[in-house]
Amino acid sequence: MKRPSVLTALVLAAATLAAPLSAQGLAGSYLAGRQAIIANDFTASAEYFSQALRADPANPALMENAVRSFLGAGDLGRAVEISLRMAEMGVDSQIAWMALLGDDFRREDYATALDDLDTGDRVGPLVDGLLTAWATVGLGEFSTALEQFDAAAATEGVEAFGFYHKALAYALVGDYESADAILSGEISGNIGLSRRGIVTHAQVLSQLERNDDAIAMIDAAFPDGGDDQIAALRMQLAAGERLDFDMIESARDGAAEVFFMVGGALAADADANYVLMYARIAQALRPGHIDALLLTASLLDRLQLHDLAAAAYAEVPRDHPSYLDAEIGRAEALYASGNTDAAVEVLEQLSRDFASSTVAHVALGDALRRLERYAPAASAYDKAIATFDSERPEQWLTYFARGVSREQTEDWPGAESDFRKALSLNPEQPQVLNYLGYSYVEMNENMDEALDLIERAVAAQPNSGYIVDSLGWALFKTGDYPGAVTQLERAVELVAVDPVINDHLGDAYWAVGRKLEARFQWRRALSFDPEETDAERIRRKLEVGLDQVRAAEGEAPIAVANDG
Repeated sequence: MKRPSVLTALVLAAATLAAPLSAQGLAGSYLAGRQAIIANDFTASAEYFSQALRADPANPALMENAVRSFLGAGDLGRAVEISLRMAEMGVDSQIAWMALLGDDFRREDYATALDDLDTGDRVGPLVDGLLTAWATVGLGEFSTALEQFDAAAATEGVEAFGFYHKALAYALVGDYESADAILSGEISGNIGLSRRGIVTHAQVLSQLERNDDAIAMIDAAFPDGGDDQIAALRMQLAAGERLDFDMIESARDGAAEVFFMVGGALAADADANYVLMYARIAQALRPGHIDALLLTASLLDRLQLHDLAAAAYAEVPRDHPSYLDAEIGRAEALYASGNTDAAVEVLEQLSRDFASSTVAHVALGDALRRLERYAPAASAYDKAIATFDSERPEQWLTYFARGVSREQTEDWPGAESDFRKALSLNPEQPQVLNYLGYSYVEMNENMDEALDLIERAVAAQPNSGYIVDSLGWALFKTGDYPGAVTQLERAVELVAVDPVINDHLGDAYWAVGRKLEARFQWRRALSFDPEETDAERIRRKLEVGLDQVRAAEGEAPIAVANDG
């Protein structure tokens, strides 16, 4: 099937752009669209660029921006309508060809996909090569498709992608032996399977009635047990179930896997707007692709589109193994959008529904602690710790979080116990060393141990301004004022605008007789964030000096080092 004629394409585009042109005209619509894109408001930017296109329908830049906006909003259909115009006009646009090729596969029109791919470089060598192979699979020409997968695997740096998709193709047609030979590295070498690749291989091995081998592979890949989906998969294998191969079920699914895989590979380094195009097309090709949905949601979060991210996370079905992670993601998105009560409600329900899940209780505790609801946070961590069936080093963080919550509720014995438990699990963890040491300093207790703890924390993280500040303040509290100045000056260099650190440095300057500099630092502290300091105490120091403030507080006078 060939592409529609220019006339047909224009008719389709006209239907898209039928609303009346805004009175602000082309320039206004264009500028509003650009502003909406900067704000990642894809729906608004799509509308503005559509308005601009009605005034200038042959403008390639407007068309590309409109396509990008519609794809960002998840509307592949409207993106395709404009992309058709661009193709008929000879406009070469990677984004438009992504939309058109996605549409070819969504309609399972593999002949048109090959026609489009045959005419030149469309998306990129890897994507084009893999899509060519999957379109050929869709046409039933499997031997030719295998050669095309091999060609993709011959590209330096992306060999693993070609081999993995060849294995998927073998598995799709029931040749699980050949799929295993690739996935196991027997004929292709180690291709570094991703988490999704591990699931694929487990399904292949199960189809070959090799559940024990699948379990051994999973245990080697996930020594900590993996996520809930991996755990559920292992349980099925251990129960003797023969797993269905459902990683892909058609050439169309294979294309969805291409877009998802490339998007996932780009996600860490590329612009989130660009990666979102891949994730959206993968979703359009296979709406039940939960990993693509989760990738989309995480990208929306990165783009500060937290409401859209929350809605995306909410699409994960409750019976899916990724539901727990998705709900935690939804709560994070709600929290980031300012809807903190809704976020807590989601996590409270999750902790009830998944009472044996450490992750659910920790997520609730973390949210409550961020909201400074320390007592209920400590209770959530209690439930998390109750799920521990053995001691492991990574559990230090839960004990530490509970310790912070207890300390904030003035349960110092409980907090101290938790901090020491965290250190028994991870003896040189700098956050715990610093928090426990600084707490002792503030209470004027165990000062020798406090210094040792903080010095170990500094050794572990010498460029942490906050930990260096703790050391400086500990030296101040023990009377080593010159040493305190040295450390606190360095802390201010590392975190220049922190009000507490500047306040501490002011006190240290006063203690060594550098009173003008002390007042300068106190004023800096007030200027940054008065709410983070004892503003009234700083103002009093500025008025009468540190000595009188300390005297009024019952503190011993400072022996000034010099009278500078």
